[in-house]
Amino acid sequence: MRALFDLVGGPASAIRTTGARWTGLLVVSIDGTYLDVPDDPATRARLGKTSNQYAASGYPQILLVALVACGTRAVIDAVLGPRTRGETSYGKRLARSLQALMIVLLDRGSSSNTFLETVAGTGAAFLGRLSAARKPPVLRRLPDGSFLSRIGTLEVRIIECEITIATTAGRTTGVYRPATTLLDHRRRPAFELVKLYHERREVESAYFAIRKSMPGRRVLRARTMAGIAQEVYALLTFYQLIRIAITDAIPDADPDRAGFSIALQTARDQVIQATGVIAGTVIDLASAIGRAVLDRAMPARRLRLSPRATKHPLSRYAYKSLRVDRRTYKATFSIDILLTKPISP
Repeated sequence: MRALFDLVGGPASAIRTTGARWTGLLVVSIDGTYLDVPDDPATRARLGKTSNQYAASGYPQILLVALVACGTRAVIDAVLGPRTRGETSYGKRLARSLQALMIVLLDRGSSSNTFLETVAGTGAAFLGRLSAARKPPVLRRLPDGSFLSRIGTLEVRIIECEITIATTAGRTTGVYRPATTLLDHRRRPAFELVKLYHERREVESAYFAIRKSMPGRRVLRARTMAGIAQEVYALLTFYQLIRIAITDAIPDADPDRAGFSIALQTARDQVIQATGVIAGTVIDLASAIGRAVLDRAMPARRLRLSPRATKHPLSRYAYKSLRVDRRTYKATFSIDILLTKPISP
């Protein structure tokens, strides 16, 4: 299954695919997610379980780290293993699939010097958010509000920007500091880079489809590490085929408007109905998926106005004991960006 995924893995986009590239660079992101596996003695011994001050709980989990094309949400490459090693450890193995004419979007957890140097060493550019604890030197201020600096052995450009989050629960403003190896402020202004960084969230849509839409929110079935790897790569292969079918069938439309659930159900119907599987006929799977998603195309993406909690909600008891209003608690973890403004020099 891994060899099969290696055959179909890729950005699944053409030069004209809407939203796949930015100023000539293929927009990709590296991020990780966790998949629940059966609570079996063999998996517990190899993967362990999450624990708190009282006891271990939940299912053992496998860590999946993928390189995803943000425009099409297709998976270019992926690695998996026990969660004890961390995302950046697996992420370095994905450097094998990075190349020039790519820009890699990274979160704060992937902003270490060694990881950024690994990414830059492939010839790809990166745009990653720095943690608040880092204090890079200001070497030279640029007209667009960004400044040149150095991280480890890399010369970078850092953008300090104010992000205003506005939802039905209120407004709040914070400071973000993305760093990039794209040093030309004329060709790639700070404001455009900050807007581009929001595309990193597209990887979450890919993971939702892989973890929730296709398995139906069920735990993986395999009970050995080899079986788990086989099952995960099978999911990735099937997911990738659906993404390829979508982008091949609607090359002139934005892939964001193609509903993955619609495409998934159409693919299942093709298999169940055994349409076009007789030898000597043409299998029209991609066109069938294309017609289905175009007939029920999603509207253009709108800005989110409601707060979204990024952590599991508290129980009613926790709300009462902490005396925290639910509306206020949600707003604390809202990450929906409506306004972005670079700070003036």
